[in-house]
Amino acid sequence: MVITLSNLKPAKGARHKPKRLGCGEGSGHGGSGSTRGMKGQRSRSGEGKNPGFEGGQMPLLRRIPKRGFSNKNFATEYQEVRLDNIVKKLDENTTEITPEFLKHNNLIKTLSKPIKIILGKHKNINFTRKLKFFAHKFSRSVIEIVKKSGSECVFIK
Repeated sequence: MVITLSNLKPAKGARHKPKRLGCGEGSGHGGSGSTRGMKGQRSRSGEGKNPGFEGGQMPLLRRIPKRGFSNKNFATEYQEVRLDNIVKKLDENTTEITPEFLKHNNLIKTLSKPIKIILGKHKNINFTRKLKFFAHKFSRSVIEIVKKSGSECVFIK
């Protein structure tokens, strides 16, 4: 017989029926015990406790003091674009690098988040023509390289 996905079965004896707790005396797991012991919290249905529960003792998370401030909720999250990736996507008639250009070339995910242009891996990038870069933020090294080539960095507000 040829074995295919349609006729695969586990070996005989490899599978067991699951215990059906509380399904009557005939199941072998009925009655007051039903494999959970006799009385107490863990024998009842719905006995689950929250993850930090310590048996009534004050949980660690509530015992330790809460101090300080995190700026995580308020920090501005920039979409970083490497300069060498922009140069790879340039064609002959491109003169302005706008957020729409970056989105069209799949260098950023959305136009709603601010953009930062960074240098990336390649340190020696030269432009053959003058370009205008529009972004919300630029790294210092990018500003230096762009100005050396005679191009311009324009900050978007």
